[in-house]
Amino acid sequence: MAVPKRRMSRANTRSRRANWKATAPALATCPQCRSKTLPHTACGVCGTYKGRQIIDV
Repeated sequence: MAVPKRRMSRANTRSRRANWKATAPALATCPQCRSKTLPHTACGVCGTYKGRQIIDV
């Protein structure tokens, strides 16, 4: 197993971790009720997916 020879400084560690940003999820608009939903999932408001009624709401 690889083991580091020297300790990594605080500045190097923090600059490396500076790129670990959380991104907001991409939202799609439901064509039936125009509410924001996650892509490739049934709409939680009206219960449709790809123009078909999937969930009884």
